[in-house]
Amino acid sequence: MTISERQKQWKADNTLTPEKLALARLVLADVRTGKPVLDALRAHPQKGGGILSKAALFAAYSEMIAASELTADIDLLEKIRMKPVRTLSGVTTVTVLTKPYPCPGKCIFCPTDVRMPKSYLPDEPGAMRALEHNFDPYTQVRSRIAALESLGHPTDKIELLILGGTWSAYRRDYQEWFIKRCFDAMNNSNPAPLTPPEVVDPEENASPDLAIAQALNENALHRNVGLVIETRPDEITPRELLWLRYLGVTKVQMGAQSLDDRILEMNKRGHDVTTTRQAVSLLRAAGFKIVLHWMPNLHGATPKGDRDDFARLWDGFCPDEIKIYPNQLLANAELYEVWQRGEYHPYTTEELIELIADIKPGIPSYCRVNRVIRDIPSNNVVEGNKRTSLRMDVQAELKRRGTSCRCIRCREVRGGLVESASLQLDDHIYDTGQAEEHFLSFITPDDRIAGFLRLSLPGPSSPSTGMSDLEHAALIREVHVYGQSLPVGTEQAGSTQHSGLGTKLLAEAEKLAIKQGYQRIAVISAIGTRKYYIDRGFQRGEYYLVKLLPSAGAS
Repeated sequence: MTISERQKQWKADNTLTPEKLALARLVLADVRTGKPVLDALRAHPQKGGGILSKAALFAAYSEMIAASELTADIDLLEKIRMKPVRTLSGVTTVTVLTKPYPCPGKCIFCPTDVRMPKSYLPDEPGAMRALEHNFDPYTQVRSRIAALESLGHPTDKIELLILGGTWSAYRRDYQEWFIKRCFDAMNNSNPAPLTPPEVVDPEENASPDLAIAQALNENALHRNVGLVIETRPDEITPRELLWLRYLGVTKVQMGAQSLDDRILEMNKRGHDVTTTRQAVSLLRAAGFKIVLHWMPNLHGATPKGDRDDFARLWDGFCPDEIKIYPNQLLANAELYEVWQRGEYHPYTTEELIELIADIKPGIPSYCRVNRVIRDIPSNNVVEGNKRTSLRMDVQAELKRRGTSCRCIRCREVRGGLVESASLQLDDHIYDTGQAEEHFLSFITPDDRIAGFLRLSLPGPSSPSTGMSDLEHAALIREVHVYGQSLPVGTEQAGSTQHSGLGTKLLAEAEKLAIKQGYQRIAVISAIGTRKYYIDRGFQRGEYYLVKLLPSAGAS
């Protein structure tokens, strides 16, 4: 189905006709009495067969509020919202892909498709959307915001996730243009559903330059609260970090893949473990959030070797987040030829479940496991595991064993209501060799995380970034409050959002920094969160927000 056909079908399914509005009134009335949404939809089918889409149901909800037939009801909205987990982390993630472009890496496990950036396949969900929009950043962001809003998701706090090979390998003028157009889309106050991309004005809503687009976003309806790129460890230098801060990047994903030099060489990774360690240290010293990709079942690996390798992640690397990406055998990767020669053997699904269930309980509580498998459709996998539900399989195995994982994702409060008075502040301290890290978190009585802050206290061996904002400064690398993302200015009883937890965490971080003798504290702020920190006493530096601190003995 072409993008034009997709859009016509989407429009037909979600256009609110008088008949659909009448059905929606009946469905919403049932849901308000406690009936499950799906049961209510099935109880009121459409004349031609089928049930109302959730997008049409949300459109009816909005229209009824506008017509004063219904008062805003957050509990009702949560019930009819499609896939609420997308915004239960407190923000709304919008994923875009860069255009196909050469990658400096020669990894044998990486798929090659001329239609896509290196390592991506055209039938992966996010990649498919990018291909449909000809990799245009503006139309990708704008259409994704429109789709999320049609399903009832708030879109005022957006984490922009930029994927596509090695970001640092792209020309810098392309990088700057790409991010500016993403900001232009977020700055568009009313991103209506798009016509096919070939008829969209390439300069629609265009800002003169990136700085202006960023300035506009500080007060936009769709504020950028996080900007993520992915690159290789051998691309990280002080100069590169300065450039990333200019662009507004706050989080960096890197493919560590393995922490065994022999495995890296066998898979033609192109860098060694020392390079990864240096890159992580530089990123930490500059305040970035660090996401490492780790791949079990690489060429030359064994389940026992993978268990040992995974343990090395917590020896000085200490990533804030990880993505576990079991190697998948694909026909358009060089590894396929190795397999044909009988030199490579993919793990079975059972072997992978056992491996990940063994290592997951050992993940420190300061780390978040974002994924446990790539979202590659199973028809692309030649041999080995083809299940994309591996996370659920592992969780079931952990439950069978009577054990659990204490990573952030497994403990975040998500949609649950929280009694603020019951929260306990926890300070998890760990040493990375170059910095003392404090993972400050508010914990519920049942060990759930309501919010957290990452404070980094650089030591004498911390590498120099060359950035004046960070000289002799303690660094706040992340502040995050969990719970269903709520629009700015709204509140919900028992919700962690807008409950002041962020402000309390900042105060605790300042106390620690003062106690350790730091004279100022810096925060790596996304463009859309600058005013949040400025309202709490921070001032604009060159690339960071900085706050002067009183001395430990001051009254």
